[in-house]
Amino acid sequence: MNVQELALASLNDHRLFTFLDLAGTFAFAISGAVAARNRGLDWFGVMVIAFAVACGGGMVRDLCIGAVPPAGLTDWRYLTVAMVAAWMTIAAGRLVARLTHPVTFFDSLGLGLFAVTGAQKAMIYGHNAEVAVLLGIVTAVGGGVARDVLLNRVPVILQREIYASAALVGAGIEVAGERLGWDSSGRTWLALGVCFTLRYLSLRYKWNLPRAPRHGDNG
Repeated sequence: MNVQELALASLNDHRLFTFLDLAGTFAFAISGAVAARNRGLDWFGVMVIAFAVACGGGMVRDLCIGAVPPAGLTDWRYLTVAMVAAWMTIAAGRLVARLTHPVTFFDSLGLGLFAVTGAQKAMIYGHNAEVAVLLGIVTAVGGGVARDVLLNRVPVILQREIYASAALVGAGIEVAGERLGWDSSGRTWLALGVCFTLRYLSLRYKWNLPRAPRHGDNG
């Protein structure tokens, strides 16, 4: 490839990353707003939870890789997307609620999107595969942890649900594909799809990780 083709490919990759990151922001903001609305919070509380869920994990990632100030604070698009999602949930709550499992769907979608983009951004900043996978997980689960803490719930990541492990699979596919030279868009959609499918099906069919035995349990 010549210089022009490389530049075009880099631009396309950047556009794909930005699209997926904003899509993840929107999905997680919906998830947070629905959860806050179901707990009876006022409109300001819904907006705060939506923003925390949408941008919390990404801000932790950016701080870890030295991308400061974090994009969630400096790029107007992230705040705008989160607020639009929050207001959609407030204004069109009945429409959102018609989805069978709105929180489950948008949480699963956001998990897959952020697992991929978190790993991608870590690699863009020159970090190795281990760091990229770990920060993909942090980006994916950080918002959910913020939501659960703010809503006074036990974080999902500490329960038996397949949550962080799904993010691990998604981030792992993205990083492994990059190291093996797979097509960037192809590996991204594969990683996203596998992560989303694993998380969503685990909730629908109640797949769980084994419970840690307590003292005195038999076996």
